[in-house]
Amino acid sequence: MRAKISYAITAAVLVFYFVLVGSRGVMLIQSGTVITITFGVAVLILPVIGLWFLWKNTQFVRRANALAAELDAEGGLPVDELKRTPGGRIDRESADEVFAKRKAETEAAPDDWRSWFRLAVAYHDARDTPRARKAMQRAIALHDGRTLEA
Repeated sequence: MRAKISYAITAAVLVFYFVLVGSRGVMLIQSGTVITITFGVAVLILPVIGLWFLWKNTQFVRRANALAAELDAEGGLPVDELKRTPGGRIDRESADEVFAKRKAETEAAPDDWRSWFRLAVAYHDARDTPRARKAMQRAIALHDGRTLEA
């Protein structure tokens, strides 16, 4: 729940920032000189890109959460079997062991979105966020009946 609140606050602050920057772009365009119009258009492009990125990221999170809920309903969410340090951090060797199991599971069933979801969780636990995101994107695509390039 804490992550959802943080995400909502961050998204709201970003939208506020995009509106603020966008209004400055409009003001520059309204000035009417070639230079200010050029800068105004350039300034307006930034919030558009930011809103697109925020939208795509929000869609990704919603889809991943929907897969988690479906997997939970099936009783297929990965069990937290990771050892932790006294400070609460995940033990690296433990994460590597679980990752090896999840990778073998995914190699055995490469078209199963469930195995890709669990592999994404294992990547995340091993602190490999880019690969975790790619594995989750593959899980989402497989769930939706699409395929992704490797």
